[in-house]
Amino acid sequence: MDSRFIEGIPKAELHLHIEGSLEPELMLAFAERNQVALPYSSVEEVRKAYQFNNLQTFLDIYYAGAKVLLVEQDFYDLTWAYLARMQEQNVKHVEIFFDPQTHTERGVAFQTVVEGIDNALKDARREYGISSYLILCFLRHLSEEDAFKTLEQALPFREKIIGVGLDSSEVGHPPEKFKRVFARASEEGFRRVAHAGEEGPPEYIIDALNLLGVERIDHGVKCEKDSQLVARLAESKMPLTVCPLSNTRLCVFAKMEDHNLKRLLDLGLCVTVNSDDPAYFGGYMNENLKAVQEALDLSKEDLVEVVKNGFRASFLPEVAVQSRLQAVDDYASKTFDG
Repeated sequence: MDSRFIEGIPKAELHLHIEGSLEPELMLAFAERNQVALPYSSVEEVRKAYQFNNLQTFLDIYYAGAKVLLVEQDFYDLTWAYLARMQEQNVKHVEIFFDPQTHTERGVAFQTVVEGIDNALKDARREYGISSYLILCFLRHLSEEDAFKTLEQALPFREKIIGVGLDSSEVGHPPEKFKRVFARASEEGFRRVAHAGEEGPPEYIIDALNLLGVERIDHGVKCEKDSQLVARLAESKMPLTVCPLSNTRLCVFAKMEDHNLKRLLDLGLCVTVNSDDPAYFGGYMNENLKAVQEALDLSKEDLVEVVKNGFRASFLPEVAVQSRLQAVDDYASKTFDG
């Protein structure tokens, strides 16, 4: 497979934590600009710290890095840097997660976070033609009460936020904990997604579907341990926003060759590929696609299906989805053989 095929194909990204796109260079620049002390003095020192053996060790440094984000310009610059990369990688649509509680608990206003991100998204729509939506994620290690408070803070910015999600430490924080919050979010018209089945068991995926009413499962790779669940996901075409480099860096799979993405795809599941927290896990969209293609020997047809799934699983209007799918077909029909 020619890597140029992956580089050029139009893509959508549905599982991206904007705080997780904070590259070491930006982290140090924001720290200097905002006079925030960090335990690192160079880009090399920061990168050296990016060694994780599970989700929690990653989250510890993730939250530490977020401390440099203080003013609206920081959130704009962070988001713009990500979108500029997406332009280079031919990503045409993004649905971005943000973690307001990570910032509001530090005294940063909800409005500061949302306005900074939203202004960058608007500019990228105009300058790059990248369509986008913003999804608010509740931190599952915090309380239901705190999630409700965050949802209330989001309501005045309803036109800027399309949906709600659930992230952070999965094990020990089942979806059931946020059933009432998601019910309220649904009443307010928010779309719903949730992290489930990354480190947590298949039961968390089932509960996210049954109790939270989600429209996408973020990660979901542990579904394979429950054949009935796999059949349900295949029949319903429930999207899984899979993040291959993240899964291997966090030791969900020991190596990329062990990843179950190809098996899930062959079973008829709506599998998508995404980058999760690319600054920390060593790659954006193209790097994830290349890594999984090489390790699992994905065919051109496999790649086209995965990329098309990204648009099918998006919250774009159906007419826009069909337009994007046609663009993928057009590209695939006239480009390098697989």
